[in-house]
Amino acid sequence: MTVFGFHNSHEQIHPAALLAAVRRAETAGFQAAMCSDHFSPWSTRQGQSGFAWSWLGAALEATRLDFGVVNAPGQRYHPAIIAQAIGTLAAMYPGRFWAALGTGEASNEHITGTGWPRKDVRDARLLECVAVIRALLAGEEVSHDGLVTVDRARLWTRPAEPVKLIGAAVSTATAATAARWADGLITVNQPTEQLKRMIAAYRDNGGEGELCLQVHVSWAPTDEEARAIAHEQWRSNVFAPPVCWDLETVDHFDEVSREVTDEQVAKVVNVGADLGRHAEILNGYAELGFDRIYLHHVGQQQDEFIDAFGAKVLPQL
Repeated sequence: MTVFGFHNSHEQIHPAALLAAVRRAETAGFQAAMCSDHFSPWSTRQGQSGFAWSWLGAALEATRLDFGVVNAPGQRYHPAIIAQAIGTLAAMYPGRFWAALGTGEASNEHITGTGWPRKDVRDARLLECVAVIRALLAGEEVSHDGLVTVDRARLWTRPAEPVKLIGAAVSTATAATAARWADGLITVNQPTEQLKRMIAAYRDNGGEGELCLQVHVSWAPTDEEARAIAHEQWRSNVFAPPVCWDLETVDHFDEVSREVTDEQVAKVVNVGADLGRHAEILNGYAELGFDRIYLHHVGQQQDEFIDAFGAKVLPQL
């Protein structure tokens, strides 16, 4: 049976409010949770970007949900530090934490001042980071010289059980590559045929483990309100790669999204007031084979969404 979880958007919501939201989501019937890990939002209108790793400790303690985080090791984060962060949370909360690893976005990584590598270099760097993180979590002493450098690193605090490292992908090529190393796959809502291609690219190349999906939703009591929320908060997030990977600042995102329409936003966000229609769409994703589906309401006010979906949508899934 598909697990339906709650996505916590650090780029849009103050971490204290987000902690209250995920506790409310657990009470409302959401079965799991995940969060983003950014240094910067995609728009000045979103206006937040709390540190995910600090928040995760509080959220794991405040709820009984399992949690995941999408992270990009290799530039802003040294892979040994990410291995230590994963190991500590998983040791404190056994069986309740996973991490998805991807190649990242310039909007977060440019802060190091070291330049934004080509995609093929980022792909190679991620594979090195994954190998380092896995070796450290297995208890090995690691030294490595390559696109990342590690000198005699060892984790002294480790979980008793292996931690799932999930592949984060938005393209079939990345999904196929993730099949070489990942314990599962996570992607975002796209047209049904593209999601089928994503699943096939992962499975046909030997990918195992759970299939996870993050679904962007904009719900309000009226369609007009739902459209307004989606356009105000998420119009800077409609751009396909490589644009979304390579823009560096919120000013860049806000400038290129000036003329984005409601219709364009509706291609990447499930928008509307009809809760039955939302349930129908989510059941469709489950029928594709996704084991875990995490709902992200793109508005900054979460309570009404949580209550409505907990009462009217989750029971239909």
